[in-house]
Amino acid sequence: MLKKFEDIERKLSKLSSFAVAFSGGVDSTFLLAMAKKVNPQKLLAITVSSQFVPKREIEFAKKISRSIGVEHICLDVDILENQDVVRNTMERCYYCKKQMFALIRQTAQSLGINTLLHGVNLDDLNDFRPGLKASKELGFLSPLADIKCTKKEIRLLSKQLGLVTWDKPSQSCLATRIPYNETIKASKLIMVDKAEALLQDLGFAQVRVRCHGKTARLEVEPDLISILFNKGIRQKISTGFAKIGFDHTSIDIDGYK
Repeated sequence: MLKKFEDIERKLSKLSSFAVAFSGGVDSTFLLAMAKKVNPQKLLAITVSSQFVPKREIEFAKKISRSIGVEHICLDVDILENQDVVRNTMERCYYCKKQMFALIRQTAQSLGINTLLHGVNLDDLNDFRPGLKASKELGFLSPLADIKCTKKEIRLLSKQLGLVTWDKPSQSCLATRIPYNETIKASKLIMVDKAEALLQDLGFAQVRVRCHGKTARLEVEPDLISILFNKGIRQKISTGFAKIGFDHTSIDIDGYK
C-alpha cells in the first residue's frame, strides 16, 4: 500500500495544474484527495449533472469536494437532447462520455487548465466501457489505471486516507437500468431513481432496479436477498413501487452484479 501511495504521488507531482472529472465515487474521490495532497499550483474538480445522475449523488459530490478543500464546478447538461444517447445502442456510453468530457475539457481550458484526469482503475479496463474510448480521444489521463490500481486497492488506500467513500457502494448512471436498444425516456429514469431511493431508505446500500417496461427487476447484495421476503419489507417495496408506476416487481435471485 505504501508503494502505491508513492507511485501515485510521484505520477501526480509531475503535473503543475489539472482538472479531475469528479463524480464523488470511490475512484474519483481518492484521485482528487491524492491530487490535493501533492499540492499542485491549480486543482479543479468538475462534475457534470444530467438526468442520468441522481440528485443525491450530485449533492454528495459537492459535499466531498468541500471536505477535501478543492474548488468544484458543477455543469448541467440535458443529455436527453443527444439522440445518439437516447437511442441507447451498445455505444450509448461512448456518445454520453464524449459530450460530458468535451464539456469538462472546454471548461477547464477556459480557466487555463489543459491537463485532464479521470478515476479509471485497472479493473475498469477489463470491463465493457465504450466511454473509455471517448476519454482517450479527448486527452484524459488515467493515473490510477496507469499504476495498475485495482478497485480493492483504491478502497484500502481511501480508508488509509480517512475518506468516507472507502466503502461507498459502486454506482453507475441510471441509463444502465434500461435494456439496450430501448429508447431512454425521462419518465423511466425518474421511476428507477425513485425506486432505488426507496430501497436505500429501507437499508439496502448496493441496489439496482432494472426497468423492463412496467416491470421492475430488483438486484440487491446476494446476502440480503432473504430480507426482501420479510413481510413488512416486501409490502413496503410492493406498495412503493406501485405508486412509482411499476405494475410488477421481480427479484433477481443471483443478486447484484
